Amino acid sequence: MTWAPERISPLQLSRSTPLQLLRSLGSGPRGLVESEAEARLVRYGENVLPARRVPSLPIVFLRSLRDPFTAVLACLALVSALVAAWATASVIAVLVVVSCALRAAGEHRADRSAAGLRELVASTATVLRRTDDEAAPVPREVPVDQVVPGDVVRLAPGDLVPADLRLLRATGLTMHQAALTGESAPVPKYPVDEPAAPAPPGAAPTHALDEQDFDRPEVCFQGSSVASGSGTGVVVSTGADTRFARADKPHRDDRRTTAFDRSVYGISWILIRFMLLTPPLVLMANAALRGRGLETLPFAVAVAVGLTPEMLPVIVTTTLARGASALARTHRVIVKRLPALHDLGAVDVVCLDKTGTLTQDRPVLDCALDAAGRPDDSVLHWAAVNSLWTLQLAELPAADALDEALLDAAEERLPADALEYDAVAALPFDPVRRLSTAVVDTPRRLGHHTLVVKGAVEDVLERCPLSADERERAVALADRLAADGLRVLAVALAERPAAGRPYTVADERGLTLKGLVGLRDATADSAADALAALAHRGVAVKVLTGDHPGTAARACRELGLDPGEVVTAASLDGLDDAGVGELADRSTVFARCSPEQKARIVRALRERGHVTGFLGDGVNDLPAMRASDVGICPPEAVDVARETADVVLAAKDLTSLDHAIVAGRGGGATIAGYLRITLSSNLGNVIAMLTAGLLLPFLPMLPAQVLVQNLCFDAAQLAFAYDRPRAAMLRRPLKLRPREVLASVTGYGVLNAAADLATFAVLVWAVSDTRGETAFHAGWFTENLLTQALVMVLLRTGRGGGIPVTAGVLALTGLLLPLSPLGPLIGMAALPLAYYPLLALVLTLYAAALHWVTRRTRRPSTP
Repeated sequence: MTWAPERISPLQLSRSTPLQLLRSLGSGPRGLVESEAEARLVRYGENVLPARRVPSLPIVFLRSLRDPFTAVLACLALVSALVAAWATASVIAVLVVVSCALRAAGEHRADRSAAGLRELVASTATVLRRTDDEAAPVPREVPVDQVVPGDVVRLAPGDLVPADLRLLRATGLTMHQAALTGESAPVPKYPVDEPAAPAPPGAAPTHALDEQDFDRPEVCFQGSSVASGSGTGVVVSTGADTRFARADKPHRDDRRTTAFDRSVYGISWILIRFMLLTPPLVLMANAALRGRGLETLPFAVAVAVGLTPEMLPVIVTTTLARGASALARTHRVIVKRLPALHDLGAVDVVCLDKTGTLTQDRPVLDCALDAAGRPDDSVLHWAAVNSLWTLQLAELPAADALDEALLDAAEERLPADALEYDAVAALPFDPVRRLSTAVVDTPRRLGHHTLVVKGAVEDVLERCPLSADERERAVALADRLAADGLRVLAVALAERPAAGRPYTVADERGLTLKGLVGLRDATADSAADALAALAHRGVAVKVLTGDHPGTAARACRELGLDPGEVVTAASLDGLDDAGVGELADRSTVFARCSPEQKARIVRALRERGHVTGFLGDGVNDLPAMRASDVGICPPEAVDVARETADVVLAAKDLTSLDHAIVAGRGGGATIAGYLRITLSSNLGNVIAMLTAGLLLPFLPMLPAQVLVQNLCFDAAQLAFAYDRPRAAMLRRPLKLRPREVLASVTGYGVLNAAADLATFAVLVWAVSDTRGETAFHAGWFTENLLTQALVMVLLRTGRGGGIPVTAGVLALTGLLLPLSPLGPLIGMAALPLAYYPLLALVLTLYAAALHWVTRRTRRPSTP
């Protein structure tokens, strides 16, 4: 028969018995015939995630033109070309091309590095295949991309699940689903004969394998792995139809407005408005007061260009590209999106999951207590006996994480021969009865066996003949340990005469409770120091986890992070967005979080003005990564998380995140310093030029002189990209707030304009005899470059000799160029000697005023 999975209702897949499902899939317990598997592979495609192509370098270059400031510079170049200002147009065009090329090269390199991290979810899978309908099924190792719907797959410890499948058989099977749900503890999986209960009337239809289905015991998902036991299941979804792949589909909110967009773009758009208003204002003012017409259009365009920080795209791109390159080289941190480095510097809240960042993916023993709650190493002894001999006699391929933790603790705390027994039998862990049993010879009791039972507290207590008070005390003790964040196992014993038959689960009765063992997640080695470093840098940490509240709180306390009152995510459901934001602001730990709840908390924090980073590594973290300003993941994150992230860390710990934040703050400090210095100088020059243009009978500067002045200043500004910020700039989150930047720029700009106008008065007096326009132009040209050099030195926030040296070269250029042979070519003449002492006085007063204002207003934490 022809099988068409698109014609099978998703509800049918989730509510069928195993036999019904196999029939619907056109398969059976013996697996598919090879010819049918090949036909399905041709029809439905390989079992691979949707391809992600790295954009080519030209595509990345064209995308960089979407930057609003770059687009405006391109428009200014076009206007300059229209008014025949070819030199201005050429210079601006070169700046645009250089900026786009630098950004494209950096982001393309990061994309290629991230693509190199891409790994398959699994390499091979064991499937049952037959040569024909009558042949016996043979287990075969096939490439995971050859698995098709209807294949019967066998799972063993350590296997990665190659596709979404429904279990047909299982023995002690537990799965790691942390990549999908964030839950660090293995999840028991077992087949279910009865179909799922139908949805309530009026409920919206759901996909067969939706979010809530991660808890279904009979379904195993691609992206999870086998922790212990074995199983056999039939594949129901492959490739793009798996739950794992559907999490990677584009979302409407993938393109969020980040901190970089809100800061640099915000400043850019304000400047764009001024630039668009400047030419018409210059034209109208000159026409009204001086009767000049379109001949002033080149001057008006030159004034607009003078207001423009033409080097902004180049400085931003160069600074961020250098920071990203240094991170990749020294700390192996990959910045996939260059503006994300700036966003890291502005981050004041980092949200993360507990598992793998604060804790390792393994438990350790915390306590071993007798039934009265007193420490008792004999409880650890019997728990380890159960773990060792269940592993040995049941021939399990490997111990699960809890058994490994018990055996490691026994090796450290018990004598070397403490676990040496004559073992008789073992009943391995079963996720249905939730316990395991080892049978050993009773020491010094010939003909007697001891049953050592270990498992879930309630299941062990059911098999112990306890009084009501004893049961209540045991349950209360277990609850206290669980509330303290421990995974609790009960240990019980029973001594029986040696049986002449095999032991069965029926023998797990009449037990004597020995005590309880509590295990906790081992904390990450570097987590405590990294959390302290983040706190020192003013970054708050929020833990958003799917784990138990007590488990999350305990991990935080062990690392020195005060969990406060742990919030369960269910309590968010009755709150509006404002309420969630208030709760997120004052809380540190959120437990039992679904992916959507994590994203909602992140969005609420951003709405309250925080710049957020989210560190995640699983499919369950994708919504929150997309909702944050910066999505961050470790290198071993699932493939779709690496594709979504803006930054890929060197390791699954917070130390490399701290390095990345420091690098981001360094880049942000450099950009902030450049903006403050350049914009204040440009604004002062434009104010003075417009004022002088209205008072003088001639233009205060020729367009060519404005262009040469801008070229000199632009060349000097390249030094900002190589400046090293001071340590004070790295202590707190550095946010570029447009209003604060423009308020600072306005103050410094007015001061600069006052110096320019004072120079204007000096020039009027100094050149009164010659009345030469060329001398006036030369004097103002010299003063402008000297004041710009002073601003570069006095307002810089970094350290190193690059900027002072560059400023010195700029000052010499301002002094010598009018005296050189190039001066007459651009309309400048030598100045009278009397001008220079007066200019020195103006500059001294300007430098003193600038230094005084800077000392009163500069704050290390703000740009």
